[in-house]
Amino acid sequence: MKSNSIIFGSIYLMSQVKFESKKPHPCDIKYILPIIFSILLQICVGVANLFAQQPNWTLTPFIKQDVVNPILLPVKNTTFYCPVSKKTVNWEAKDVYNPAAVVRNGKVYLLYRAEDTLKSVDGTSRIGLAVSNDGIHFKRQAKPVLFPENDFMKPYEWAGGCEDPRIVETNEGKYLVTYTTYDGKTARLCVASSSNLQQWKKHGLAFKQEKYRDLWSKSGAIICKRVGEKLIATKVNGKYWMYFGDTDIFLASSKDLLNWDILEDSNGKPKPIFGARKDKFDSRLVESGPPAMITKNGILLLYNSMNLHEGGFAGLPPDAYSAGQILMDKNDPSKVIARTDDYFMKPEKDYELNGQVNQVVFIEGMVYFKNRYFLYYGTADSKIAVAVYK
Repeated sequence: MKSNSIIFGSIYLMSQVKFESKKPHPCDIKYILPIIFSILLQICVGVANLFAQQPNWTLTPFIKQDVVNPILLPVKNTTFYCPVSKKTVNWEAKDVYNPAAVVRNGKVYLLYRAEDTLKSVDGTSRIGLAVSNDGIHFKRQAKPVLFPENDFMKPYEWAGGCEDPRIVETNEGKYLVTYTTYDGKTARLCVASSSNLQQWKKHGLAFKQEKYRDLWSKSGAIICKRVGEKLIATKVNGKYWMYFGDTDIFLASSKDLLNWDILEDSNGKPKPIFGARKDKFDSRLVESGPPAMITKNGILLLYNSMNLHEGGFAGLPPDAYSAGQILMDKNDPSKVIARTDDYFMKPEKDYELNGQVNQVVFIEGMVYFKNRYFLYYGTADSKIAVAVYK
């Protein structure tokens, strides 16, 4: 994408150089030649960058849909009666971002995080639902579908709320969401299921063992397989597997998709699968993206990353969030086969550079729809955009 911009920009510059039919003044030649040289140099660099592609096991390039982005914005006037606070709130007035996505009955459904303006926790988060016929233009529902209530999950969900969903389909045709709860102190990875995307049953903490009850955990990306336009949770070696984490990436397994056991090291602690890299775009942290997908080359995980504030990757601003890709062994989800050296998406548009948190693209939802991959992502923790890979 960058190389195309350079090439087309260079062609445009060349078109602006005016050559007169009359004999030019010597000063004109001195002026024109450096411009021509500069343009030719830019074209050469652009062509070189064009062939410096990502590895062939990746899904690239994703093209941001600039004509329509951002596709979802905060709305000031949608209201919801909160059963916990017993107040009517403008539940998506502050920010909307970090969506999950699934195809159902020929349409794309977007489960997105929305924040109200509750001051004490910088906004309570609830998960809304929007639907699209083309994967680009969405019509949202008036009320959230997953939110804090006066139920057994209230101690974990209030007052921060329900955040950052990822969604897969089961072999039985149900939908399973991993989402983060936040009580104002600790983020915890949780699980909910639904048969229609409207009514959700909460199944509690993903990690129910006592020693992990208060573990800071989030961003659960379950391994799945694409079957047509469905992304179906798929077992590897007789178990379901899930990548999670927002510092290092860890791994957990499950027999039923509801109760998860963390892969541990020899000391009985969560075992990192991969982490940040010095002098790379992911120099500060890594965080799971959309559900991982079994491909012919291995298990493909698209992930989020952050650059260090100081001493990080020179090609990105300090603290910038970008996205990379990593490939795991089909038969051993803990074994890394390959990893991209460079990001495939970075913040560069105004709506990605400026917002609640500046310089953020955060990928979380991906679907295969009408012979293309649609990647949905949060921008600056404020809006939602889409990029497409054909």
